Amino acid sequence: MGKRYFCDYCDRSFQDNLHNRKKHLNGVQHLRAKRVWYDLFRDAAAILQEEQTKKPCRKFLQTGQCDFGSNCRFSHMTEQDLEKLSAQVQGEQRSKELRQEGADVLPGTIEDWLEKRAKRLSAAQSNSTLPEKPAPFQYPPGWPPVQDLPPSLQAPPPGGWPVPPNLQWG
Repeated sequence: MGKRYFCDYCDRSFQDNLHNRKKHLNGVQHLRAKRVWYDLFRDAAAILQEEQTKKPCRKFLQTGQCDFGSNCRFSHMTEQDLEKLSAQVQGEQRSKELRQEGADVLPGTIEDWLEKRAKRLSAAQSNSTLPEKPAPFQYPPGWPPVQDLPPSLQAPPPGGWPVPPNLQWG
């Protein structure tokens, strides 16, 4: 059977060899699918500029469909679509200008969340005057039974272990 090549743009696979791959990558279907994929990531300003230079597609306006689809050289956007797109472009430009001027960050961004988090943490630290010292670990009373533990693991008696006289500092 051999190796198969899967094209993510076209969502199809074929036997992978130099001839088949070259034929597919230069094919009209692949080039169209690739262009449609990259058009999904264009910014709104570029789309608006391109759509404003095109004339409206008569077939699309009359029937709501066009035989050429995304390959049509005419615009398939209505006036309302163009207005929404221009409003989106203006909103993006305003937010970009605000960020460049150093104004407050728009709500809902990661910067806003980080600022709120920093304020909460500083408020929490200022409320606690002394840092809490973690309590030393202690077994619950009667656990484990002391007689079952070897002497090296037994807890020291209150006041500490007695120091032999020959090790005392004098």
